Amino acid sequence: MDKRMKEWMDAAKQKFGLGSYYLHSYELYREVMLLNETGYFLSMEWFPSHIADWEEDSNPEGTAVITVNLHTGQYKSVIFVGGKSCASETPFQDAGRNEVIRWMEAEAGIEYGKQFRLDMEQEGEYHFTACIDGVPLSPGGRAELRFDAEGKLTFYSVYGTFPDRSLLEEADDSFILTLEAAEPLAKKQLKLLELPLLEEQRIIPVYGLEEIYIANDGLSVIPFDIHRNTGMSVSLDKLMAWEQPATEQKPFERIELELHETVTLEQAASREPHPDSSPITEEEQAMCIGAAEAALRQIYPQDSGQWVLKSLQRDRGYIQAVLRPGTPSNRVFQRKLLLFLDSRQYTVINYMDNAPLLSMFDDFQREEKVAVSHDEAYGKLKGRLELTPVYVYDPERKKYLLCGKLDCRYGVVGPSGDVVELNRLQ
Repeated sequence: MDKRMKEWMDAAKQKFGLGSYYLHSYELYREVMLLNETGYFLSMEWFPSHIADWEEDSNPEGTAVITVNLHTGQYKSVIFVGGKSCASETPFQDAGRNEVIRWMEAEAGIEYGKQFRLDMEQEGEYHFTACIDGVPLSPGGRAELRFDAEGKLTFYSVYGTFPDRSLLEEADDSFILTLEAAEPLAKKQLKLLELPLLEEQRIIPVYGLEEIYIANDGLSVIPFDIHRNTGMSVSLDKLMAWEQPATEQKPFERIELELHETVTLEQAASREPHPDSSPITEEEQAMCIGAAEAALRQIYPQDSGQWVLKSLQRDRGYIQAVLRPGTPSNRVFQRKLLLFLDSRQYTVINYMDNAPLLSMFDDFQREEKVAVSHDEAYGKLKGRLELTPVYVYDPERKKYLLCGKLDCRYGVVGPSGDVVELNRLQ
């Protein structure tokens, strides 16, 4: 075993009190970070020494799964399977909030109040979110810590980014945006949506606000997207149309995706960039568009003009083409088609369509009558709108911009006009 690998393993064993454990397996992997940097990680599985038998492809209770960042030396996660630890260390014996926060600061290398804040606290469990001087980030980081009644660590995870003020776009960051100034945008964001009620198996029309980020000056808008990818991507909005279906009509043959990548210590030492960190050039975009059209002509030959190629994005060594219907419906859950392209041959090798999943709503009873106008619905919700300051990352500037997150937890039921909490409509 490489000397450096052994040093990392010995350090983890000592730090987390794994004297009664043995190293079962380990692997190296890499991923693209927020600023398009490549992070290399060592993941280790430590089994309790008394474990003799276990089910294949599963970790027995008490297993310690530990992941460390090879370049920073900080631990990304420490997870004891089943919440049971056989470790000797009890770092949280009689620990309260202040002790937990100090431990987090030392372990993650971040400062409380300036880079992270407490989000949720209960006995033996703490959740934190990234911030800059108390203002939340999007995207940002999250951290979670759990320990048992003896004070033994059972779960620790830090993911995302916890930047400092050096990543802010402007020095003057006083929040000046108001709900009054955002009102024209708020009205545009109020949509009449078809919401499925799963238990009742029916679909009702509900007015709801689509979350957005508004620049502090009130002039520009950034869509709210919790699925923003850290890999390189490009927006297109290209209508896919063709005159003839594929000349040779035969079923599309899917090729199984290889989602597990093996990396070497040499790659980690040299900090070789992840393939997903490369930009998608205009030449590559053209080849991907051609490949997507060829695949659509074969998979959905009669769908010319019905799909829009929204974006291309790199993900785990492949290029994903994200397509949406050219005429979207008002349903909360929209049709989506993913095409997976070989990033070397620029051919579609697999695809995923969520139509089968959405078909579960086909037999739901539909309640289409709407007795409330758009203006009436907005009037009912106006006093419940929420505008909170958020730093939003701009990948082009590579900086966080101060914005206001416009949101509303309530909606208006179209047929009755009742104001309800949206998370209760399930």
